[in-house]
Amino acid sequence: MKTKITSIMLVLLCCIRVSFAQQASDTSKIKTITLDELIISANKSMETKKTVPQQVQVIRVTEIENIQAQSTADVISKTGNVHVQKSQMGGGSPNIRGFEGNRVLLVIDGVRMNNLIYRGGHMQDLIKTDNNSLERVEVLFGPSSTVYGSDALGGAIIMFTKSPQFSTNGKLNFKANGMYRYGSVNSESTGHIDLNFGCKKFASLTSFSYSAFGDLKGGKQQNPFFNWAYGERPYYAERIGGKDTVVKNSNPNLQKQSGYTQYDIMQKFAIKQGKHITHGLNFQYSSSSDVPRYDRLTLDQSRTIVSKDGTLGSAEWYYGPQKRMLAAYDFNYDNPDGKLNGLHFGINYQGLEESRHNRNFGDMWLKNRIEHVQIIGANLDFKKVGKHSETRLGIDVQINKLKSTANKININTGTSEKFATRFPDGENEMDNLAAYYSHTLKMGKYFTLVDGVRFGLSTLYCTFADKATPPDPLPAPLPISKIYQETWVYSGSLGIIAAPSETSKLSFMVSTGFRVPNVDDIAKIFDPAPGTVRVPNANLKPEKTVNYELGYTQLFNDNTRWETYLYYTNLYSAIVVAPALFDGQSEIMYDNTMSKVYSCQNKGKAYIYGFSTNLNSRIDKHFMLSLMANLTYGRLKTDSTDVSLDHIPPFMGRVDLNYTCKNFSAELFFDCNGWKRTKDYAADAGAEDNLVYATRYGTPAWFTANFHLSYTLEKYVTLQVGVDNILDTQYRTVSSGINAPGRNIFAAVRLHY
Repeated sequence: MKTKITSIMLVLLCCIRVSFAQQASDTSKIKTITLDELIISANKSMETKKTVPQQVQVIRVTEIENIQAQSTADVISKTGNVHVQKSQMGGGSPNIRGFEGNRVLLVIDGVRMNNLIYRGGHMQDLIKTDNNSLERVEVLFGPSSTVYGSDALGGAIIMFTKSPQFSTNGKLNFKANGMYRYGSVNSESTGHIDLNFGCKKFASLTSFSYSAFGDLKGGKQQNPFFNWAYGERPYYAERIGGKDTVVKNSNPNLQKQSGYTQYDIMQKFAIKQGKHITHGLNFQYSSSSDVPRYDRLTLDQSRTIVSKDGTLGSAEWYYGPQKRMLAAYDFNYDNPDGKLNGLHFGINYQGLEESRHNRNFGDMWLKNRIEHVQIIGANLDFKKVGKHSETRLGIDVQINKLKSTANKININTGTSEKFATRFPDGENEMDNLAAYYSHTLKMGKYFTLVDGVRFGLSTLYCTFADKATPPDPLPAPLPISKIYQETWVYSGSLGIIAAPSETSKLSFMVSTGFRVPNVDDIAKIFDPAPGTVRVPNANLKPEKTVNYELGYTQLFNDNTRWETYLYYTNLYSAIVVAPALFDGQSEIMYDNTMSKVYSCQNKGKAYIYGFSTNLNSRIDKHFMLSLMANLTYGRLKTDSTDVSLDHIPPFMGRVDLNYTCKNFSAELFFDCNGWKRTKDYAADAGAEDNLVYATRYGTPAWFTANFHLSYTLEKYVTLQVGVDNILDTQYRTVSSGINAPGRNIFAAVRLHY
């Protein structure tokens, strides 16, 4: 307790970021609610919500800071419209309209993060970005392939980091921001600083963040309708005296072996050349400590159920340091009065490293799989604005390369032996080249037409270098030596907007999306769930969607906005995990476990439909009320009947009441999820719903109550305190393998100079 009190005192003495003056200014802007909210990502061009038929949610910097999230994944989960799954505390897999993993596109500062090993299961790449450096996030709902290409089936998360600021008055534009936060639920200690130096034609922004998270405490208050404590951690494994030992956990709600650390660095330079041209350099680096794979550490020796009696299957299971490096150059030309109004050219390089390490309980062999990914990307975008129209053209290219290695090490002797790689051990390359066109036309006083098309080529090449002996842990050599695919891709969108007044908007949009199978889909060998093994399928083809979306927005008295979207998506040639054969066998011994064989396959059609509704109302000059609700339903069509599609989240809702006055703000909000019953889980053992980590009833409904306060002491200093999950509810989000945080008391100090 003394340590916690000391930590909180340190919080109050340390500096942080963002002045309340800026916060109050941003708040005042939303006193009058309109349809003129700016959208950047929908067509890579600044436009208002009036001319965008697609559902888009904007998260501004003040909202990001007020959320007090511990990672970017937590920022997205607090939107109320995106479901986020976690297999470990150092994770966060966004699910948009029933699509997850490599069916959701991530973009940061105009650079695609999705690469050739993005998997169809649950991802954690979102935490490789620094939420403290974000200026803005836009979430695109529904297919976004026309502008952004492959993977944007469910939608896209477009992140914008802070930009260097030039001097506008001839003096040095110096700004310093700092932040320190402590959170009780996992002994979080997060610090951030960013510095801006701006001259008339040159500006620099330096940003650094560091976070240390201890083991996460889950909630204590169980669902009163059942006596289940599926999230407790009664036992954990430690190596004592050179021997794996089961240790009884003195606090079962403390999820032992879940903590990790992370740091993020960003350096940006901007150079102004004349009146219309700006050059930008962007360097980002993110790295973590080892990140324990908490869900796998909780399974019993059969690896089929969560252990309650200490018969643990794994002594170690962790991701190695999650490393992301980005170097990008951008050329921007902006001239509203020129023949060409806008031009952007960007070229970028990404270097990524991720690794997986696991050792069975009592086993001397630590198995290590390491992946090195290199990506070179470039894009060229043009914009021409007419009296009643705007035309945009673009070309983009990406070259992805992968080196996959593996070994196993005897922890007693230090000797190393060969081990099967996760991906092909030879050459792995995936290239994409495409061009797109999008167009907005104002038709008379009330109607706007938005259309676009995309056409491109994708190639994939993999080789299996060593086929002489069966690679441990497989029982036989692979029956293939190389895979080559060449795929032409296309997509399009057409939307019509009717805005009969300044207070209403009705939109209808038809859009298509596509996802080209990558190395992870086609050539991976791994065990996605206990008792299953996934093997390569060289005949896999792209999956495609056709989406129909109807949206309606209504303003009431300039202080209330109600926005609702209905959507229906057909998924064709759906890539799903289905039973397969390996060397003629439907079951094989894999990693000392008899496992059913699966592969990714194109299995006909699926459909998803649902709705999203949001109400924002400024009750008076101090109070703001927000209500959000989302429901998604998805089924896979079979010859006999329709079966549950995996990745379908339950009902999601959020109620938010915000109070703001001169130097004080308070926010009370409730988050809730509906029940996902066992019958609504994908029945196939190879699916990604992770029923093994749920209760026998599925994932029960839950809600949390949360309260945040912000107070400005003086011009440059703001204090923020709050309690998340006030009732200390024990719950999990659907498909997650770790309990959500219990009651979290946090305090933060922010300084802006």
